[in-house]
Amino acid sequence: MNIRDYTIQSALKEMRAGTLRAKDLILSCLENIERYTETYNVLLSVAAKEDLLAEAKKIDSSGYDKPLSGIPIVLKDIFSTTSLRTTAGSKVLENYHAPYEATVVKKLREAGAIIIGKANQDAWAHGSTGENSDFGPTSSAYDIKYVAGGSSSGSATAVALGMCLASTGTDTGGSIRVPASFNNLVGLKPTYGRVSRYGIIAMASSLDSVGHMTKTVYDNALMLSVTAGIDPYDATTGQKSVSDYLSAISSLQSLKGITIGVSPDYLTVGKKATDGMNPELEKLTEEALGVFTALGATIKEIDLPHTKDALETYYVLCPSEVSSNLGRYDGIRYGNTRDAFGLEARRRIMIGTYTLSAGYYDAYYKTAQKVRTLVCQEFEKAFETVDVVFAPVSPSPSPLIGEFVNDPLALYLSDIYTVPVNLAGLAGLSLPAGFVGTLPVGIQLIGKQWSEERLYAISNVYEKKTEWYKRRPKV
Repeated sequence: MNIRDYTIQSALKEMRAGTLRAKDLILSCLENIERYTETYNVLLSVAAKEDLLAEAKKIDSSGYDKPLSGIPIVLKDIFSTTSLRTTAGSKVLENYHAPYEATVVKKLREAGAIIIGKANQDAWAHGSTGENSDFGPTSSAYDIKYVAGGSSSGSATAVALGMCLASTGTDTGGSIRVPASFNNLVGLKPTYGRVSRYGIIAMASSLDSVGHMTKTVYDNALMLSVTAGIDPYDATTGQKSVSDYLSAISSLQSLKGITIGVSPDYLTVGKKATDGMNPELEKLTEEALGVFTALGATIKEIDLPHTKDALETYYVLCPSEVSSNLGRYDGIRYGNTRDAFGLEARRRIMIGTYTLSAGYYDAYYKTAQKVRTLVCQEFEKAFETVDVVFAPVSPSPSPLIGEFVNDPLALYLSDIYTVPVNLAGLAGLSLPAGFVGTLPVGIQLIGKQWSEERLYAISNVYEKKTEWYKRRPKV
């Protein structure tokens, strides 16, 4: 069997029909892990084969009545687990074993999923390419010379290479949507507070969101139906009940009556920041928008003028929270001393400490919070007249490994289209939109808070029309 041809939906269908076993899925995943992990630098920890097969045997004998029965899942190595170490991609926590498991991990296990391993990532989730990992960069599944995107780099490549059928990630400024885009996957950054952050090593607490990467919209909705919800251990989880995401998917057969907002501010700021969006990517983005039009959607121009200020705002607020969260890693309670921090972690700690210091707080941090409020208000106004907002994910396809690693500013600018979503606490879904040469690229749909079911319904119509997800990496 070739597990790269399977989705969660198709695997569950075959298992329930008696033509596939969980054991088959696990063995196929382990085969790909053995074949590709070292070359692509994907996983930092893998569960013992005998333990995985024991779990699969138990599921095969008891039946497949749970939502994710027997489905192999890879976790970003920022999710606390008791059975596998949790490094956050940093040598500071190289040998750290958590005493408890993240709420999301518990929910996945209760739903029948099998946790097969922990994925490489930018250390502490600081990055857009995966190159800030203390354990080396992860390669794109589609071309080993190119980055996988970050910070959830290994999580994306693991799904694309058939090491699992879905993966978890975190998105603080694009860290699910960018690697999903670079690996031809569907990646959800849910509404802030939709999924519990309990047991997730914090990066920037007011921006972090927990989501997933899958091959299809249906699989992504299934994952969210398992992980979403109120958590008494996380006071930031919303009190809103979980929607029926799977039913929502089939609620639309066309996009007639759907209004999609397009902001010239998004495209303009991207061009100014990057000296021009990649021409082929720009063409694919326009073609994707044309698909939505052909499917019956109405395109409406909207104003989001503070988009141009969002990146600067993010890189004041995010390092400020980073400096606070990383203060606990002093070598006394967790792992190694601060000497083990990488360059990017040190850079963000210093920037954050500076912006929070006496005499600079009002000029930087307080001002940034005011701009953040303006970004939120502009989105709220836009959603009064549109159902979703359409935007690119990144201004360029996946860069070569090493191309921008010594240019932090260039790396920060690659988040230009994604950070406004996190500042406003909105939902954003990355969708495959084609290829620039061999490299996949994506577009994103942005929805108001708690609108995940609407995003899935609209995206499903687009996915059925384009079927980009069927194009696999040639490995």
